[in-house]
Amino acid sequence: MTPMQQEPARKPERTTEGAPERALVAPTVYPETKEYWDGTAQGRLMVKQCEACGEHFHYPRSHCPLCFSERTQWRRASGRGTIYSYSVMRRAEVPYAIAYVTLEEGPTMMTNIVDCDFDRLRIGQAVQLTMRATQGGPPLPMFTPA
Repeated sequence: MTPMQQEPARKPERTTEGAPERALVAPTVYPETKEYWDGTAQGRLMVKQCEACGEHFHYPRSHCPLCFSERTQWRRASGRGTIYSYSVMRRAEVPYAIAYVTLEEGPTMMTNIVDCDFDRLRIGQAVQLTMRATQGGPPLPMFTPA
C-alpha cells in the first residue's frame, strides 16, 4: 500500500454477540497452579487465602504476597466482581475487551469482558464469571456484565 492509499474503513464491532470467537491458547499448567486450572475445568474460580493474615490473593502462588507466609489455602471465589479498568481492542482481528476485575473477595485479576456491548462497559460495573474454552487445555476465566 502506498502512502497515498488508505486502508478501507472498518465497521466497528460493538458487541461480542454473533462475532467470531477468538482462538485462545491453552495455559501452561504448573504444579503450583494445577488446582486453579482444575477448578476452571469444573467452572469454578479458585483464589488463594492466607491463613496468617486472612487476605485473598490472585494470581496463584505458593506464598502470600502481602505477609510472605507459606500457609495458604485454595478457596472457591464467588465469581462476582467489578470492573476496575478496561480497554477495548477494536483493531484486533476479532475485537475484545481486556480488563482488571476486582473480585468480591478482594484481589484484582486481569481478564476479558465478553458477551456484551463494548460501548456500554463502565468502570465500577458489576460482572460475573464465565469460562471460555482454550485450544487443548483448561478453560480461561472471563467475565460478563451482571
